[in-house]
Amino acid sequence: MRAALLRMRRSGLLPVAFGGLLPSDLGHPARQFRITELSGTATESLRGLAITTGNGLGGKTMAMARPYSVTDYASSRVISHEYDPAVACEGLRSVLAVPIVVHRRVRGVLYGALRVPYSLGDRPLTVALDAARELEQALAVRDEAHRLLSYAQQPLTADPRAWEEVRETHAELRTLATRIPDAHLRQELLTACARLAAAAAPKHDAPRPPVHSPAPAHLTPRELDVLSAIASGATNSAAATRLRLRPETVKSYLRSAMRKLGAHTRLEAVVAARRAGLLP
Repeated sequence: MRAALLRMRRSGLLPVAFGGLLPSDLGHPARQFRITELSGTATESLRGLAITTGNGLGGKTMAMARPYSVTDYASSRVISHEYDPAVACEGLRSVLAVPIVVHRRVRGVLYGALRVPYSLGDRPLTVALDAARELEQALAVRDEAHRLLSYAQQPLTADPRAWEEVRETHAELRTLATRIPDAHLRQELLTACARLAAAAAPKHDAPRPPVHSPAPAHLTPRELDVLSAIASGATNSAAATRLRLRPETVKSYLRSAMRKLGAHTRLEAVVAARRAGLLP
């Protein structure tokens, strides 16, 4: 949210930006959100303001799931005026609001504003929409990460037929971890990956003699990302697309992982990594 607001302000077209997200942990669609992030404001009058569906500019945007703008907030006849005191305290006149929509559901609203009455045209609207789209993508990735994390934290089954899904989840978790800017969530994903990999090894490998066993190979996070993608059936090209790497870089990581695992083929590398408890 902060990055989206900063992007709007840096355009030079929307010197004031603010917004908020709807609660995402409810079993039914939320009808209210609070403005939690402010950028370029002079007061705190907008912070914590509860916006209800249908009320004011943001409430109308939330209800209709489409952008709206007003040239002069206080005198506009196309919106209700429950929030006039807070808007007036900040000295805002021209305001636009765009919805944040993820999987066809409004998840929040971004606002951009001026302190003069001015008709906000296509350029400011495009800036706000681009910021909203970027935020939507980030929320979609976070939602998928939480979904996979929830699955990974369930009790692991001994049914061999279920392990292919576990392996797919592991590969998806590692891929998503590379795209998550939130360090805490990223670490949660990698911890879940390690749990899946460690739990898989004893369930599928026959007992091995403790002596003469080579020390487990130490793979870098990127080598493990590539090997996880390969283990899920991805080609080098597909792995490169998934991990946002160049195909030559994927080949380099794969060769390095194979060398560390003492493998001569991709399949041998995957099998060796599973035996070492590095992959499920």
